[in-house]
Amino acid sequence: MELKLEQGDYVPDGAGGFETLEGAHALLARVLFRLTARRGQFPFLPEMGSRLYLLGREKPSARETLALQYVTEALAQETGLAVLDTELQEDGTGAAVLTVNLEWQGTPLAVQVDVTL
Repeated sequence: MELKLEQGDYVPDGAGGFETLEGAHALLARVLFRLTARRGQFPFLPEMGSRLYLLGREKPSARETLALQYVTEALAQETGLAVLDTELQEDGTGAAVLTVNLEWQGTPLAVQVDVTL
């Protein structure tokens, strides 16, 4: 069970607590958090986060392969989750959308993350 986050804030449930997520919704919340947090940002959790922020430093021809590597690395601690592939769509203005295709307990899942290049 995970607490629901929206724009960095926990979502109140109207009864003095916070909304929670379970199952695939909780997993996707953790995945988004791991992919958007910068790896090394948390001193006591050095393996938390991804290195996707480094993609802009790489040659455009290497970005797709590195995106898959960085996503796999960031999600390695999620048990029962398999990273199937990634697709990086650059818009030419220094921004991109990364689509990550996953499989969890036999269920296909997908998540999209905005990436600055």
